[in-house]
Amino acid sequence: MKNYVQPGKAIDITAPTGGVVSGQIVVIGSLIGVSNLTAAEGEPSVIDTEGVFEVPKTSALAIAVGDKLYWDATNKVVNKTASGNTLVGIAVAASANPSPTAKLKLGATTV
Repeated sequence: MKNYVQPGKAIDITAPTGGVVSGQIVVIGSLIGVSNLTAAEGEPSVIDTEGVFEVPKTSALAIAVGDKLYWDATNKVVNKTASGNTLVGIAVAASANPSPTAKLKLGATTV
């Protein structure tokens, strides 16, 4: 197929303001992924846009399987608060209160 570009699971990006850290959620407009590399602002990098990742969460928060998870760019954690945050996916495992991480399936929200 002449117009096929790539599978789309990993996307080449230019690191946004502040750069990117390997394993950290990256939001560029509506493009959401997890960084494969640590790169300074303006440097080339790659983000995974599919998959399940263990990511930092608000410690004092219980999360259930299927909960929508939102990225809090200020605190660099996921939580369940839509207001002021970016929807990044759903929880695929329960996380206790307190606990440091959640298992996130990127982009898996349909409801």
